Amino acid sequence: MVVLYKLKALTLLRLGYPQSSSSILKLFVVGDVKPSHFPLQNLLLCRHFNSEISETHHDFTVNYLINSCGLSPEGAISTSKWVELRSPKTADSVLSFLRNYGFSETQMSKMVRSCPHLLQLHPEKTLLPKLEFFASFGVSKKDLATTLQYEPKLLAMSLEKRIIPTYDFLRSMLSQKKVVSVFRHGSWIFVEGHSKKVAPNIKVLRESGMPQHCISMMLTCHPRALILKPKDFGQLVDEVKQMGFNLQKSTSVMAINALCAANRSTWNRSCEFYKRWGWSEDDVLSAFKRYPHCMMVSEKKLILTMQFLVKKMGWPSVMIAKSPGVTCYSLDKRFKPRCSVVKVLLLKGLINGIENVSLGSVLVPPEKCFLERFVARYTDEVPQLLSVYQGRVEVQDV
Repeated sequence: MVVLYKLKALTLLRLGYPQSSSSILKLFVVGDVKPSHFPLQNLLLCRHFNSEISETHHDFTVNYLINSCGLSPEGAISTSKWVELRSPKTADSVLSFLRNYGFSETQMSKMVRSCPHLLQLHPEKTLLPKLEFFASFGVSKKDLATTLQYEPKLLAMSLEKRIIPTYDFLRSMLSQKKVVSVFRHGSWIFVEGHSKKVAPNIKVLRESGMPQHCISMMLTCHPRALILKPKDFGQLVDEVKQMGFNLQKSTSVMAINALCAANRSTWNRSCEFYKRWGWSEDDVLSAFKRYPHCMMVSEKKLILTMQFLVKKMGWPSVMIAKSPGVTCYSLDKRFKPRCSVVKVLLLKGLINGIENVSLGSVLVPPEKCFLERFVARYTDEVPQLLSVYQGRVEVQDV
């Protein structure tokens, strides 16, 4: 009779009987429940029962993550280690709320994968007040969705203890529009808060002589460097000064960003790349001081740049070190049209050798200046030069 009663309880649970698990457990116990009097049979059955509950919840969680959140089976199994869903009610309400607020299915899937706890938050009490606060200082729904898909933990942070104090700190230095920029480019600041890293690091910059407009640039455009511990950040600022950067200028902000821990491997890779193309240590440092972002360009882009300007056009590679900003220019929109004009001028003998043409004078000036210097000036000799620049006539057809 006792065994039959226990099996009946398990069946009721599997069928979704509304009775709580604690009340069903009571059906297993006969007599005194003290450990010394608890029958071994009942103890083993309780353990089996708890295992059944756990497996049932886990299976439901995995299925929900796959079918409702768009996760892959592998992703769902991995994510299920961090969240346990007992019913679809709360999770459904979260997804419905986000969907109505303008989040796409792809964005919600990324958010759940990164922060599965999100599915257990109350939409009206927890999520809505934060979304309304972000909107109150100018964050658009589009920017909100784009940012939160990569930083969903922000929705789990305390509004009163973390988000608002961080906003107040930023607002004391920046305009509201620039705070929105910080939200878009450095939302992690709102997650971690400002007191442990950001505020001490800004203090380091001020004590080192960096003016407010450069600090604002750091916060709005290059906030990643501020994630360093204050001790490490101070050493980074000292390194930048030793390289010869003036903290009064915006290039120092770009240098700090390029050398911060998160970007150091990219800097080292770029340094080795330039050396393979014949640059010396001094060439690298000189280019870095002129335009720090030249060390942040992808290797694929650098290869295309060097192959075109050095191998195809014939400029010495060290000439690029004198105008490092060209590493960020478009191959199709700037390199090819302008260099096609230069090729024609060389073929016509109007320019005496590529070594006599400054790479910077060709690629750096705005379009109007380039056209005046290299196209309009030679229109009488080469009437088709403008058509070459516009891509309507090939070089060999002139």
